[in-house]
Amino acid sequence: MSITFHPLGEAAVKVSFHQAVSPSLNNIIKAFCTNISLKDRGIIEWVPAYDSVTVYYDPWIFTYQQMTELLNEIALKTEQKPSNSKTIVTIPTLYGGEYGPDLEELAETKKLKTEDVISIHTDADYLVNMIGFLPGFPYLSGLDEKISMARLEEPRQAVPAGSVGIAGSQTGIYPLESPGGWNLIGRTPLRLYDLENENPFLLEQGDYLQFKSITKEEFEQIKREIDEGTYKLERKEETK
Repeated sequence: MSITFHPLGEAAVKVSFHQAVSPSLNNIIKAFCTNISLKDRGIIEWVPAYDSVTVYYDPWIFTYQQMTELLNEIALKTEQKPSNSKTIVTIPTLYGGEYGPDLEELAETKKLKTEDVISIHTDADYLVNMIGFLPGFPYLSGLDEKISMARLEEPRQAVPAGSVGIAGSQTGIYPLESPGGWNLIGRTPLRLYDLENENPFLLEQGDYLQFKSITKEEFEQIKREIDEGTYKLERKEETK
């Protein structure tokens, strides 16, 4: 496994994996992070990305040299076997209208019907490569190039929480209201980030998502169930 280390300030190190971004590399990074969690003394936090992991550590316990030696040891012991299963999380989504104000323009630009865009978007499994930008924001690979679309030239000042968007070859979900320049095609009633939960993040790196088109009535029903604490998230394990 080819890796390099780069210091980030006095208490963090970036571990870069020199492989093409792929589900295989995602599995390696996930396993690497699992192994880091077993070495918790002096390691404060780790943040996985597409082809790297940033590790924050206590400089009173580790020097930079000691930290890189430990991480190199962990990397060498990380198995590179591909996972035989994947966790698929269903994301109910209301497409178009006020919930997806860019859907029609995207369809027109791509010379498709809006129904075709929805069908293409819901027909794939998307890999969560990393969580970032906002707490709980999943960067997803697996978008069909037929519906890829460049970011908006003028970002919106406020994108509603739950908005499902497309930017270039990626799709993603805004967990919180935020400024943003992604093309909005729908919205999910799910809460991707909820501080009231012990684990505030609904998703994690390595999950797969599958979008499911729902009606406005179903959208409102799911919202009520989430508020009441009775909604059951559709999550299943599937053999690859």
